[in-house]
Amino acid sequence: MKKGIFKEFSLKNLNLRNRVVMAPMCMYMAENDGMVNDFHYVHYLNRAIGGVSAIILEATAVEARGRISDRDLGIWDDKHIDGLKKLAEGIKKYGAYAGIQLGHAGRKCEVKSEEIIAPSAIPFSSEYKTPIEMSKTEIEEVKIAFREGARRALEAGFDFIEIHGAHGYLLSEFLSPLANKREDEYGGSVENRARFLVEVIREIKKVWPEDKALLLRVSSKDYVEGGNTKVEMAEIVNIVKKEGVDLINVSTGGVVSDAVINAYPGYQVPDAEYIKEKCNIPVMAGGLITTTAQGTEIIENNRADLVFLGRVLLRDPYWVLNEAKNRNVELDYLPSAYMRGI
Repeated sequence: MKKGIFKEFSLKNLNLRNRVVMAPMCMYMAENDGMVNDFHYVHYLNRAIGGVSAIILEATAVEARGRISDRDLGIWDDKHIDGLKKLAEGIKKYGAYAGIQLGHAGRKCEVKSEEIIAPSAIPFSSEYKTPIEMSKTEIEEVKIAFREGARRALEAGFDFIEIHGAHGYLLSEFLSPLANKREDEYGGSVENRARFLVEVIREIKKVWPEDKALLLRVSSKDYVEGGNTKVEMAEIVNIVKKEGVDLINVSTGGVVSDAVINAYPGYQVPDAEYIKEKCNIPVMAGGLITTTAQGTEIIENNRADLVFLGRVLLRDPYWVLNEAKNRNVELDYLPSAYMRGI
């Protein structure tokens, strides 16, 4: 019987072959039109062949003004569907589930031609433009943009969606008291700061099937006094899980530019464990996880249900296959073409 990261796991429509998920990482390899290109096919399909159970595409912008940069993938127009569909089909062909992270950069948009928006007119840093405080009309527009992004993701054949509510981008900005100084129903209390996220989820659920998994990524702490901690984030998760979120991907930071983060292997796992316990919801954890031993400790001690890997998969697309071989774990998804090399 397989143990640790090599154990299977089921969530809604997902029957994952192991506990390793490729984290969403911005590649900044698209052109200004946000279209999928050859780089994305090579990049993502290699990791699917390499044995991960699921791949979450990089933050994909639901609005042109919601891009982090002008090299981001987009899902703000129907013209993006065909390229994303081909990419999702390729990922699934090689045994991994295809997920996509829907995001909006908010005040962290660096596209000079775009007028940027945020919950409050506070720039991320002195190097960023000052955003426009969102009107109720703009709030409605962004909610619809997320819904339309989810519709396009469904048409493109993705197995699951992850909503990007972390790292100081738009949804994260609404959640954090450091970026959200609104005095209306979208600011102030934890419940009010979570309101926009709740409404985005409700819009997405209008088009996203109930039997397909819906994930949410959050930053469990802001690392600055007066910001969110794991306690506030657990409150937020308990609010949004009632809306049909199936799993929380727990990350940290990104809301303010002067935060000091003490990063070490597994540094985000304790907060994931806390949210799993306090919210009774499956979680995904990570943060400089590079060994089977690290991942197995997390899974076997029930600290998280899945582990996400990022940089280690950039170094070795076949990390799962190599780790299994080194530990004499037999996998039925080792590609026959690679047997002599792994």
